[in-house]
Amino acid sequence: MLRIGDRPDRALRTGEVRVRVRAAGLNPKDVLVRKGKMRWLSGKGFPRGTGYDWSGEVVDVGPEARAQLGDRLFGMANGFAGGTVAETFVARETECAPMPAGLSFEDAAALPLAALTALQALRDVGRVRPGQRVALLGASGGVGVFAIQLARSLGAHVTASASAANLWLLQSLGAQRVIDYRAGDPLDEGPYDCVVDVFGNRGFLEADRALADAGTYVSTIPSVRNFFDTMRTLNSERRARVVVVKSRRRDLQILARLVERGMLRPVVDSIHPLERVADAHARVETKHARGKVVVQVGAP
Repeated sequence: MLRIGDRPDRALRTGEVRVRVRAAGLNPKDVLVRKGKMRWLSGKGFPRGTGYDWSGEVVDVGPEARAQLGDRLFGMANGFAGGTVAETFVARETECAPMPAGLSFEDAAALPLAALTALQALRDVGRVRPGQRVALLGASGGVGVFAIQLARSLGAHVTASASAANLWLLQSLGAQRVIDYRAGDPLDEGPYDCVVDVFGNRGFLEADRALADAGTYVSTIPSVRNFFDTMRTLNSERRARVVVVKSRRRDLQILARLVERGMLRPVVDSIHPLERVADAHARVETKHARGKVVVQVGAP
């Protein structure tokens, strides 16, 4: 159940800012936490806020915070407390950065969690380098649309899969090879140096045959199976890994620079007003969103 209610503002701690939220992005994580399917990580306490991505304007600053009133920032809340789908939100300065110049609040709110996940999956976990081959499974969703662009910016050759209706989008974002997952299997076209399984549908046992020597399978889903595969391949040539995304100011700044240089663009599936947040969650649950679902909190 999703209900809109009031909560008191709390005092700001060292290094925190209070922002007037103008837009908040939603992700599959929001749905899983709401349903209690991640309670082994998020805890069992309800009610809780929803939303981890946000963009907005600074309205108050805590001790030692360097932001100025009126600064336009964007970021992601680490952990599982969430709560960015709200009129105001308290953020740590280390978890946010100035919005990319010229970007709307809605587009800025579509960036953090999904783009950070893609960046850290490819650069840090997959260790993608120029000239390598990367396969992106389920590439038309929130993480996938950024992963295509970021893999290209890292110099990789990108094979991306999605439904036939979304192949044009993958091509427009820079994928060199696109595959309708109903008509073909991208894992048959390896070897790949990195396979990113966005929805976690395939698993390392299936992807292993498509990996090159020293290749890496990366999942975005923190499941028991994926953690087990990670542990048993710690010393293997071909590795299974799970990306655990962290909001870091320096990585948000990297994303902002790529946006400003025209090398990265958000893809927004739909925008919903705050009072229709349940519809926004329902759209994420379909798993057919093309890019990111955004909740508009402030005035357009």
